Amino acid sequence: MEQTEPDLVPPLDVPLDEPELFPIDGRRYPSTIGGIFYLVVLAITAVGIGIVWTGNWRLGTRWVAGALIFAALLRLVLPSKDAGMLAVRHRAFDCILLAGVGAALIFLATTIPNQPGL
Repeated sequence: MEQTEPDLVPPLDVPLDEPELFPIDGRRYPSTIGGIFYLVVLAITAVGIGIVWTGNWRLGTRWVAGALIFAALLRLVLPSKDAGMLAVRHRAFDCILLAGVGAALIFLATTIPNQPGL
């Protein structure tokens, strides 16, 4: 089979400095109420990780678990169009997963015995 050269296409001269071609959205805030709640859940989780970092792992784990359970409740009551980044899959799946992991963390933080000397 004979190979032929593709037709040469002249380069386009596209000015990249024209603002009409690449509009920049100045909005830097969440567009849904779920986005705001997502940031709240993220902040609570960060507080929990900070508490774990300082050495009180049980309390910090409970903070993280509380954030996950709070996220599950929010996902349950918010409509999908308003849930923002809290909506990953179907509502039931999101709620069961978030609440389940939160409950598991609370269970583990409560039932793991203290380890003397560690």
